Amino acid sequence: MLLAMRRIAISILLLALLAPLAWEQASPTTSTYLGFDRNEYPGDAALPLLRKTFSYTGYWLNDPPGAHANNWKGKRKTVEGAGFGFLVLFNGRLYADIKKAPDASILGRKDAATAVAAAKQEGFPRYTVIFLDQEQGGRMLPEQRAYIQAWVDGVGASSFRAGVYCSGIAAKEDGGTSVIAAEDILGLTDNRDVTFWVTNDACPPSPGCTFGKPPLPTESGLRFAGVWQFAQSPKRPDVARGCPANYDRDGSCYAPGFPRSQHMYVDVNTASSADPSDGRSR
Repeated sequence: MLLAMRRIAISILLLALLAPLAWEQASPTTSTYLGFDRNEYPGDAALPLLRKTFSYTGYWLNDPPGAHANNWKGKRKTVEGAGFGFLVLFNGRLYADIKKAPDASILGRKDAATAVAAAKQEGFPRYTVIFLDQEQGGRMLPEQRAYIQAWVDGVGASSFRAGVYCSGIAAKEDGGTSVIAAEDILGLTDNRDVTFWVTNDACPPSPGCTFGKPPLPTESGLRFAGVWQFAQSPKRPDVARGCPANYDRDGSCYAPGFPRSQHMYVDVNTASSADPSDGRSR
C-alpha cells in the first residue's frame, strides 16, 4: 500500500514538472502582422484594398521627411474605421538642425510637447506609442543624444509613451569599427520605457519586397526590436542589392492589388501586434 502511494506521488510530481514543457510545446508560435508606411496619405478610397494585405499603417503627426505638408492630418478616424492599427510617427530633427540650437535638450523637450499636442489633436488615446523618426544612422553625436533623451523623457512624462524609429544596419566608422544606431540609442535610453522600430532592408536578413507571412521583428538581428521595417520604397541599391527580384523594375515596392500606374508604393513592416502603437480607440 505504501509503495503504491509512493508511485502515485511520483507520478503526480512528474506530471507537475512536465506540464509546463507540454504547454510550451503545444502553444502556438508567436503571431506576426504585416504593416505599411509611406509619407503620402494613400487616399480614403485605397484603404479597403490596403487592408486586405496590411493590419496597421504608419501615421505622421507632422510633416514627413522632405515634405512641406502632412496630408495624414485629420485622417485618424477614417484610418481606424477602415480597420487599421497604427505606427504613430513624429519627424525628428536632423543633426544640422539640432547643432544650430542653443540647447539640444530644450529643443528635444519642445518637440516632445509638439508631438504630444499633435497626438491629442488627432484623437489618439492615452498610452499611445509615438515614434521619433531618427533618420540618420551610425553613432549619435552629443547633440543628437541630448535631443533624443529629452524627447523621450518629454513624451514619457506625458500620458503617451515613447518609441524610436532608427536604423538597424551597421555603419562603418573611421578605424574599422561599426555602430548600429538602434544599439547606440538603446544604450543612451538607460532604463527608459522605449519601443524600438528598426529598419534593415538588407537581404539577408530581409526577405525583400514580399507580402507573405511576416518574419519576427527579432529576425532583423536586434533582439529588442518591437517593429521591423524590412522593405523600403524605392529600393536602396547600396543596401538592398542582395535582395530577391521581388521589387518592381523601377525599384519600388508596390502594394498588392493596385494597378502599377497608381504607384501605390509602400515601406513594409512586421510586428507582433496588429496595433504596434496601441493607437486604436479604447
